[in-house]
Amino acid sequence: MDAVRLIMATRHALEQAWQVQDLITEAWQAQALAEAVGGHLALHGPPELRAAGFSVCEAGGGRGCGPVGVPGPRMDAVRAAILTGVREPARALTELRDLLSELGAALVGVACSADDEAVYWQCIDAVDAAEDSKDRVCALLRAVGERPGERPGERTSEDGSGERPGDRI
Repeated sequence: MDAVRLIMATRHALEQAWQVQDLITEAWQAQALAEAVGGHLALHGPPELRAAGFSVCEAGGGRGCGPVGVPGPRMDAVRAAILTGVREPARALTELRDLLSELGAALVGVACSADDEAVYWQCIDAVDAAEDSKDRVCALLRAVGERPGERPGERTSEDGSGERPGDRI
């Protein structure tokens, strides 16, 4: 399955995660997806993206996807395992960045309302992992040629007006 479709499926699952354990599971899914997308670009992407792709892969796999501490019985199959390609790298990375931002916000909300200290620290660790991955995805977006705050194909001027040089005659 293409990266953008997997990211959208993960975003949908994150929206449906109402219980703490479901949210933690989706944090693991997002980290696995970051690892898979980064790994795919590191192995199959253009040479100029390979180092940054490996960095994303390393961030995703280093903290959120290992077999130790996998979130128990609610952890279904890892969606990222069915990744077949990254057809639109800029769009996939933009969507992945947005997913990681949404995940971080959801985890902070749960951490702030957690009664259990173990849940609090699990959320904080997942926030740290998501932010690290997001930072690396932003670096990869820069390597692709997109600015980290824009959607693919949207180029804004330096003054923020939305006009690019040559837009006005």
